[in-house]
Amino acid sequence: MRLEFRPVVLRLIVAQLCLHATMSGVRMAAPLLALKLGYSAMSVGVLLALFALAQVFLALPVGRLTDKYGSRLPIFVAVVASSLSVLAAGAWPVFEVLCVTAVLSGSASGTVMIAVQRHAGRLSHDQGDIRQIFSWIAIAPTLANFAGPFFTGLLIDAVDFGPAFMLLSLVPPVSAWAVYRLQDRRAQHEGEGASGTPKGSSFELLRNAPLRRLLLINWMLSSCWDVHAFMVPLLGHELGLSASAIGTILGAFALAATAIRLTMPWVARHVREMQAVAIAMVMTGVFFVIYPFSSGAWMMGVLSTLLGMSLGSVQPMIMSTLHQITPRERQGEALGLRIMTIYASSVIMPLAFGSLGALVGATAVFWAVGAVVGLGSRLARQLS
Repeated sequence: MRLEFRPVVLRLIVAQLCLHATMSGVRMAAPLLALKLGYSAMSVGVLLALFALAQVFLALPVGRLTDKYGSRLPIFVAVVASSLSVLAAGAWPVFEVLCVTAVLSGSASGTVMIAVQRHAGRLSHDQGDIRQIFSWIAIAPTLANFAGPFFTGLLIDAVDFGPAFMLLSLVPPVSAWAVYRLQDRRAQHEGEGASGTPKGSSFELLRNAPLRRLLLINWMLSSCWDVHAFMVPLLGHELGLSASAIGTILGAFALAATAIRLTMPWVARHVREMQAVAIAMVMTGVFFVIYPFSSGAWMMGVLSTLLGMSLGSVQPMIMSTLHQITPRERQGEALGLRIMTIYASSVIMPLAFGSLGALVGATAVFWAVGAVVGLGSRLARQLS
C-alpha cells in the first residue's frame, strides 16, 4: 500500500473500530441487563434480533446517501445516533430503551461500515492498492468484536450497567474526530452526474451478472459464519462438552479470523481476489464436512481455527472485487445491498438452521452447508 494512503486508512480503521466496538459492547451488555431485569429468553432473542434487523431495511438508503453526499455525513449521523442511544440506556436502563438502543447502535455500526468501505474503495484506481487497503480495513470489525465486549464487561464489573453505558457513549465521537479532516470526494465532484444521485432502482444494479454472483458468494460465506456460531453449541452438546469448552472453540474461530486478516495485505500482493475466494470456499466446504466427525474438544478447536482462517480471509477480496465491477457512482448502493443480504441472513438463517437441526440433526446441517459452499466455489472461479 502506498505511503500516502496510510494515514487515511488508519483514520478509516479508527472510525469503524470505535462505532463497531460500541455496538458489540452494547450487544453483549443489553441481554445481560434484560435478564437481570427479569425478562425471558424470548425477549432477549427479540432484543438481539433488533441489532441486525434494522440494518436489513436501512442498508440501501444509507448506501444511496453515501453516493449522494459522501462518507463523512453518514458517519457523523451514526456517531450522534450511537452516542445518544447508548447514553439513554445508561440514564434509563429499562427494556424499552434497550430496544431503541439496539436499533440505533446497530444501525450506526452498519452505516459506518458502508461509509468506510465506500471511501476506502475510492482511494485508488490501482487493483493492488485496493486489495491491500481492504485487507487493512477488514481488521477493524474483528478487533472491535473482541474489544467491545471485553472492555464493556470490565466496566460493568467495575461500575455496574448504567455508568458503563454512559462511559461507552463516549467512544463513538472518536469516529467523528477520525474522519473530520478526510477529503471526501462526492460523486458530483467526480463527473458522475450533476446531482450525484444514483439513477434507477437497486433491481437495475442486480442486472449486473458479476454483481449477482458476488452477492450470492457473499451470502454463502456469511451463512457459514452463522451456521458455525449456531451449530457448534449443538454439536458440542451432543458430544457432552462443557460450556467453557464450547466457548473456547468459538473464541478460537474469532481469533483465527482476526489473525488471518493481519496477513491479508501480504497475500493481496500475490493472489488475485476470486482465486483466493474460490480456494477459501473449497477449504470451508471440506472443513464443514469433516466437522461432525469430531470426537472431542481438541479436534473441534482445530477445525474451528481452520474455519476462522478460511472465512476470515475472504472479505477483503470480496470488497475489492465489488468496487471493480460496480459503477463508481453506485458503489455505496452496492455496499448497501451487500450489507442487507448479510444481516437478512443473520436474522433468517439461525431460524432455518434450528428447524433443520431439530429434524435431521447437526451433522446433516454441517454436510449440507459444506456441500453448498464447496460447490459454490465455481461461481468464484467464473469471476476470476
